[in-house]
Amino acid sequence: MDITVVVGAVLLLVAAVLVWLAVRRLRALRSGGVHAALRTRLDDSGKGWHLGVGRYQGDEFVWFRVLSLRPGPDRIISRSALEIADRRDPSSPELYTMPPSSRVLRFRGSGPDEAEIEIAMSPDTLTGFLSWLESAPPGRLPWAS
Repeated sequence: MDITVVVGAVLLLVAAVLVWLAVRRLRALRSGGVHAALRTRLDDSGKGWHLGVGRYQGDEFVWFRVLSLRPGPDRIISRSALEIADRRDPSSPELYTMPPSSRVLRFRGSGPDEAEIEIAMSPDTLTGFLSWLESAPPGRLPWAS
């Protein structure tokens, strides 16, 4: 097999993956998505953040990782399972992994299967997220009863 055919095939495959990632991200943003960084492994090192696009779907916040080939959401977060545990500014090592001028929210999962997560969003996006979080019908949020 000629080396140019192999190199051409690899380049074509890389181009197809890049197109898939771009289309996936644009589709999520056009359907009401917002830029958000998320991490589930909480430590003080600043590692574990993943950029993505989140979208509100009823009582769920579905999150699509930017660099994932998965066609569906990478994480589905139920509004009723979230409780804000802390708000903070990002630390220096975290700044490069999240949207500009972000604020970080740490959530304590209320269910047995819900782990602690952190979400970083820009101030405008954060305002919308908090409005969505608090706009559940009466009696549907565990801390509101």
